[in-house]
Amino acid sequence: MQNFEFQNPTKIIFGKGSINQIAGEISKKAKVLITYGGGSAQRSGVLDEVKIALTGYEITEFGGIEPNPEYETIMKAVALAREMKIDFLLAVGGGSVIDATKFMAAVIPFKNDPALLLENAGSAIIHALPIGVVLTLPASGSEMNNRAIISRKELMHKRAIMNQFLFPRFAVLDPTKTYTLPVRQIGNGVVDTFVHVLEQYMTYPVEGKVQDRLAEGLLHVLIEEGHKAIINPQDYDVRANLMWCATMALNGIIGAGVPQDWAAHRIGYELTVLYGVDHAQTIAVLVPAMFKVLEQGKREKLLQYAERIWGINNGSEAERIDAAINKTRDFFESMQVKTRLSDYGITAEAIPIIVKQLKAHGMVKLGEHQSVSPEVVEKILELCL
Repeated sequence: MQNFEFQNPTKIIFGKGSINQIAGEISKKAKVLITYGGGSAQRSGVLDEVKIALTGYEITEFGGIEPNPEYETIMKAVALAREMKIDFLLAVGGGSVIDATKFMAAVIPFKNDPALLLENAGSAIIHALPIGVVLTLPASGSEMNNRAIISRKELMHKRAIMNQFLFPRFAVLDPTKTYTLPVRQIGNGVVDTFVHVLEQYMTYPVEGKVQDRLAEGLLHVLIEEGHKAIINPQDYDVRANLMWCATMALNGIIGAGVPQDWAAHRIGYELTVLYGVDHAQTIAVLVPAMFKVLEQGKREKLLQYAERIWGINNGSEAERIDAAINKTRDFFESMQVKTRLSDYGITAEAIPIIVKQLKAHGMVKLGEHQSVSPEVVEKILELCL
């Protein structure tokens, strides 16, 4: 196992009716900005429930945060927050709303060009306003980590930042608030969570037995419960397990002390920016192809994955690995997430464009071995067609 430091200060408030507990987590003197997305928080009644829980607080609202939160939109929220002298931010939504709110928290007190805070993966952030979360879409794990992904259409990039000041103070997870999610978001959420686990698991062995078994447990839960959520979206226990699984997948526990990959995510960002493909759809396309192209470097973990997750014990090593890759693709498809670029209208002509974008953003050595070069990316994308 590799050396590591682990600290996660986010308080989780989990369960049915837990929104009414948020007042106990925010100072009565706070000026609160509630942030949310395109209107589902209003239509579902979650926003009203939050405001009732904060009766007596000075509240300002900012809605309209889009999927893949856009820098320009965030700057409008920052201007409003500064005008209203906001000192606490409450994100009501999924990963995009939470990520945008994290960036707001860093920008609001920052006196210089906000774009500087996106440089060097967020290392320039030295202060941020406190934030809380009411989660309505489990997938990203942003409710219990210090990461955020911000898009800038004008520069054609999505950029990941990470900083200790971006941890939420608390996150409310009420599984009943996920009952009305459409099938597309249920499937995307399960696939996104599954790949978050794989990015920290499917590398090479370092005798991180605790991390491996925790990761494998999460993968089994996703396989067992994912289909149930589509068939019966109001099964509380199913939704509770999927919600907690998404949080556990990216709160730092399973990634502590083990190598991590994240190449699929980084390539996927370019697919989203260039072609508007959902994040989960991009990684569903990329992961099976990446496993095949990078088979040698991931061989031991692929064989472990084949046996422990899919029960594949027969055949040669190559046959077992191929079978595990096929099982992975089948699972994504069963969650109604397509796994070929052609499913999204993307042809071979896109490959040099995607590679050019990666080069422009300095992404030329990706993966746990830093071996995913532009040439390797081309091979992966060819298998994705």
